[in-house]
This record gives sequence, structure tokens and C-alpha cells, in this order.
Amino acid sequence: MIKLQNLGLQRGVKTLIEQANLEIYQGQKVAIIGPNGCGKSSLFSLLLGNISADKGEYSVAKQWQVVAIAQYIDDTSRTTLDYVIDGDTHLRQLEAKLDDAEKNNEGELIGKLHDELAQAGAYDVKSRASTILAGLGFSEHALTQTVANFSGGWQMRLNLARALLCPSDLLLLDEPTNHLDLDAVIWLKDYLQQYKGTLLLISHDQAFIDDCAQMIVSFEQTQLRAYTGNYTSYQKQRAERLLLAQKQHEKQMQKRQHLNSFITRFKAKASKAKQAQSRVKQLEKMETLMPIQQENEFSFEFKQPDKLPNPLINMEAIKLGYDSTIILSNIHLNLVPGSRIGLLGRNGAGKSTFIKLLAGELTPLQGRYTVSAGLKIGYFAQHQVQALDLNSSAFEHLFRLDKQLSDQQIRDYLGGFGFHGDEALKKVEPMSGGEKARLVLALIVYTKPNLLLLDEPTNHLDINMREALAYALQEFEGAMVIVSHDKYLLESVCDDFYLVDSGAVSDFSGDLLDYQQWLFSSKVANENKLSGSKTASRDEPKIDRKTQKRLEAEFRQSTKGYRETIRKCESRMDLLQKTLSDLEHKMSDTSLYEAVNKALLNELISDQASIKNELESLEYDWLDAHDSLEIAQAKFDKSMLG
Repeated sequence: MIKLQNLGLQRGVKTLIEQANLEIYQGQKVAIIGPNGCGKSSLFSLLLGNISADKGEYSVAKQWQVVAIAQYIDDTSRTTLDYVIDGDTHLRQLEAKLDDAEKNNEGELIGKLHDELAQAGAYDVKSRASTILAGLGFSEHALTQTVANFSGGWQMRLNLARALLCPSDLLLLDEPTNHLDLDAVIWLKDYLQQYKGTLLLISHDQAFIDDCAQMIVSFEQTQLRAYTGNYTSYQKQRAERLLLAQKQHEKQMQKRQHLNSFITRFKAKASKAKQAQSRVKQLEKMETLMPIQQENEFSFEFKQPDKLPNPLINMEAIKLGYDSTIILSNIHLNLVPGSRIGLLGRNGAGKSTFIKLLAGELTPLQGRYTVSAGLKIGYFAQHQVQALDLNSSAFEHLFRLDKQLSDQQIRDYLGGFGFHGDEALKKVEPMSGGEKARLVLALIVYTKPNLLLLDEPTNHLDINMREALAYALQEFEGAMVIVSHDKYLLESVCDDFYLVDSGAVSDFSGDLLDYQQWLFSSKVANENKLSGSKTASRDEPKIDRKTQKRLEAEFRQSTKGYRETIRKCESRMDLLQKTLSDLEHKMSDTSLYEAVNKALLNELISDQASIKNELESLEYDWLDAHDSLEIAQAKFDKSMLG
């Protein structure tokens, strides 16, 4: 078991936990929740033995094997399959011993090691690793590619796969869904439900926690409070406790009346689509959660757009892709005010490509694409976050949008997005990913768009901000198109789902449970098709081996620049990550925060910001090179297929 007794934990001068008492038993699945920066990851570091408690005691069962997601890549030259298996160090050590024993012809030891390897799962480890990688979105072709060929987000998937493959008694997962699409999240949920050990999960994804957790440990100020049940149960328990402790009935009734009016309006559509019914249930559940919403530090709303032309965008027989490579075709869709569309589909099917069309970043290769004169787009995507002015503050960003605003108006507005007091004046450069995402959302909301395009908007946002965003989107009067792995957000705000699959964008009549069933059915169908085609394809004509080798060599030469960029960025990023890790280790020394060391501390903070800035720039170059390489690879694969 895990036991905390009067535990105290600090990070620098900040108290994260004090007087905490907690017991977690074998086999429990526990979600650790709380706002960004409260100490969740530090608690994991404590359990891993990377840091020590400042006060009190803690213990983890000595016989437990503890596994966590690594935050770095230790060898980018390995293939994805080998890299994932390398995570099981015990198995790899046994394999090395077996190699030595066979070289030395030690028969008795060889037999013993074969038995130990069998117990360690060596003889089906490739199958298990392949299954995990497939669940996390890696194709069969990707299993033989080197780790260096993948972007940062996909490399984090590899580290997650490593953690899942390793035998463990205690599994620590810190934001495992951040780099996953909805399909992979659904697969991971199913996998964790079957996990037999003790699970500690840090996540801001409410639906994912609901599906995986049996107990909630909540950071509340500097205290740890345990709740039995999943996230929905936690919300109800906490709402009841807050309702008893607070006397804000008037505010609660105002919000309840506001929410009821929306539910009443929406219920008229409940008979039209199955997902509408789940949406009503979600909104009705929110009615009992008002006490929690009252405590939320984030509070904002979308103002009515200046214009609401109808339709906003009209698409007829659209073909979409890159150069001569067609990604999507025959798209017919009208976007009108009030459209609330969630895009579903496997990774790589074209969801982000479709969003880029709507955002004006791509032009159709064919078809009729008409935009109304009054269209105003609010587009949230990761590159918008990266495009923020690093040397400016949130205050300055908003002032540039509207120079008529007073200082107090700017501060009041930014306060609704969590930028209170001096936080509004802090430069963007040292901000966390969540703070940058909140700033981009604040700027989008202020422009009063009539079309919202949201590509994974909840990445890096904590639970409170996700709830505030969902609440604001429910009142948005324009049209919205959302790509997200966050089931809570999709169920809360989307009236309609569209499926992006097999080069088409089509209406999906079901809800997310139906989509999960569709994924399973289509997977089985593809497996059957693949197994049936293996025999049939044996006699089909193929490119002769000599020609294939020549074409592959020409392709490698033509894409050499992309690979070299990837390699150089990777090498530099590895070095910077190690430097940053050493730097942050130095900054954990509490003596640095004494007055006599102020100059040294300022120097370290400056170095930290500089390294993080360079890392962001490198990853941007890295992703660009990967995108170009993937497009080239797709064209090459298509040409090889004839």
C-alpha cells in the first residue's frame, strides 16, 4: 500500500502539501486532481523517490515495482518496437545474459534463463508491444521506423507505450491523454480498466477519469482530500459539502435559471438525434454542480457577434489535399449560426486538414467554397499558441487588440481567464503551456467571432478551465467546429458529429458511445480484410526488387534535408533537455531563495527561460520537417502502389 502520514512538501518557498494523511491500497485506481502548479507532479516525484518529503513520512510497499511515463527519449536510433520493449529492463538483462551463456556454451544456465525469460513474458513481448502501439495509433509500418522519425507528441506516445508494457504493481500516469486523439483515448481507457495493479492517474480529462478511477484525491489549497467513487461522484460529494459550507443561494439560483432556460430550448431537439439526448443529460447534471462552478476562478462568456450571416460558409463538391495528394473529397456542408459540430475520425484521417480549410490556411483543389462577407473566425490551434509574442504580457496582447480599453477593463477581463494582479503583466516567455492556451482563448473570445474553430483546445488546461470553457461554449451563438479527445467537452457542447474517414466527411448519426462501437467494428472488418487479402495478393504483380531499391534510394536522397533537420533538432533538443533538467535540479535547492543568492537565482531563471524558448523554436522546426517528410512519404507510398 501507499501511506502518507502528516506529509509536508515544498517546492522552493512554495508550500504544496502540508499535514497530509492518505492511504491507497493494492489494486485501487486513483485520480489525482487539482489546478496546474498545485503539486500533483511533485507528489509523483516523491513516490518515485526523486525528491524527499520536507515533513512527515511516506511509504510505498517495498515489493512493488513502480513504473511511470518517462519525460525524455533516451535513444532515438532504436526502432519504435525495440524502443518500447527496451523499457522492460529486466527482460533485456535476461536476454543479454542468455547471449553470453550461449556464447560460452553454458547449457545449464541457458535452460535456467529460458525459464526466466518465459516467466518474464519474452516470447510474446513483441505481440504485446505491437498491440499497445496499435492502440496508441501507430501503424504496422511505423513499428520498424526509428524513434527519430517521430515528432515530440508521438515520442511521448512511445514513452506511454513503454510504461504500459512494463510489468508493474504501481503505475503512475501523468497526463497520459495529452498527446492522444480520441481513438487512442478510448483504447487507453479500455486498457486501464483491465489493469490489475494500483493506478495513480493525473488528468484534467473528466470523462477519462470517470471511466478509469474508483477514488479521487483532490488538491484543495495545501490539503489532500480523498473522495470515494469516480469523478462524477466526486463532483456530487464536493458540491454537497460546498453547499453546506457556503451561503451563495442567490448566485446559485441565477445560474440555475440561466442553465434551465438553455436546457428547455435544447430539449425541443432531443428527438432528432441520439447525441442530443446525452447532451441534455450532461446539462441536467451540471445543474447539481453549481456550487463547484461558483468556486471556479475562471469566468468568461462569448459576447454576441457583430454579424451572423447565414450561411457563414458553403461547401459544394470540395476536394482537399496537398499538391496532387488528395486527402478529402466530395465535401458538401453548410455552416450556419448555431452549428455545433464535433469532428470524429482516426488520427491522420484529415480532421486537422479540414479545420485548416475552414481557417483559410488551405485552399480547395476543386469545388465551390463560398465565404460570407461578415465571417469572423476565431481559430485555436497549437501554432496560434506558439505565435504569441514571447516578450509581451497578457495585458499588452489585449491592449493591441483594443487600445480604447482602460487599464482596469483589461485587468478585469483577463482576470476571468486566471490572469490576476501581476500575472497579467508577466511576459509570455516563462508561461506554462496552460497559461499560454488561456491567453490565446482570451484573445479569441474578445474578438467576438461568429465561427469558432477549435483544434484540441483543452490540451494543457486544468479541469476548472475546461469546465469554464464548456460553460461559455454552450451559450455561443455562432457556429463551431471542434476536434478534441476530451469526451466531456464534445458531449457538453456538440449537437452534431461528423465522421472524417476514407477520404470523406459525412454526418455521423450516433453519439460517442456509437462512435466507440464503430471503431471496434471497423477494426474487426479491416483485420478480416487484411487477413483475406494476404493470400490473394501473393500472385499480384509487384515492382521488381532492383527497381524498388533504386526508387527507395532516390526517395531517401530527395528527403535527406528533412531527415538532417530532424536529426540536428533532435540532437540539440536532447542536449537542452539535459541542461534544463540539471538547471531545474539546482533551482530546487531552497538556499537559492535566500537574499544572499538573489543574483545567482536571477541568472538561473534567465537561463531557464532562454532554454525553454530555444526548445520551443526547435520543436517548431522539428514538426515542420516531420510534416514535410510525411507528405513526401505519402506521395512515395502512393507511387509505389501504382
